[in-house]
Amino acid sequence: MACSPICCNTCAVTVSVVWVLIAISGYPYAETNDMNAQHKQSEREHLDRVVASNRKARHDYTIIDVVEAGIVLLGSEVKSVRSGQVQLADAYAHVVNGEMWLDGIHIASYAFAHGVGAHEPMRRRKLLLHREQIRRMQDRINKERLTIVPLEVRFSKGRVKVDIALAKGRQKADRRQAIAKKESELEMRREAGRQKKQG
Repeated sequence: MACSPICCNTCAVTVSVVWVLIAISGYPYAETNDMNAQHKQSEREHLDRVVASNRKARHDYTIIDVVEAGIVLLGSEVKSVRSGQVQLADAYAHVVNGEMWLDGIHIASYAFAHGVGAHEPMRRRKLLLHREQIRRMQDRINKERLTIVPLEVRFSKGRVKVDIALAKGRQKADRRQAIAKKESELEMRREAGRQKKQG
């Protein structure tokens, strides 16, 4: 049965109004965009995160300069790092034949890797830096009697990175002074928090 001209005009207006309302509300696109944004945010948080931190280094050394380095890892090592199976307490970096190497880092064996696919947890691992960066660090080590310590292992844009620092060992008196300063700052923050609650 054919519509009359008046009926057709009414149908057209109704359809137009519906499309305008959909466009204004953004449904279903607004909901989809919100879900995509949340998914991307969670992906970014997963890709950029700290996996292991070396508190001992910050306690025992005065940190002078920090550099971000890449690291050469096997597939099973990346999987262990992703699950947080990394220890830095006894790790240190040094230059050998113009290349930077990291020793003493413990990356636990991956549970599902066996035989050829498995890795040695304490093996030496190569750090990726530009030659000029390595040369400058080596010069400072020789002149200022510094050492290189890893501060943290983290994911940055999905890649494993190691923050290494040129550092100077603290004497016992220096350590006590650093601890006292830290405790003093902590107490000041607590006092400020208490005053804020009372005010």
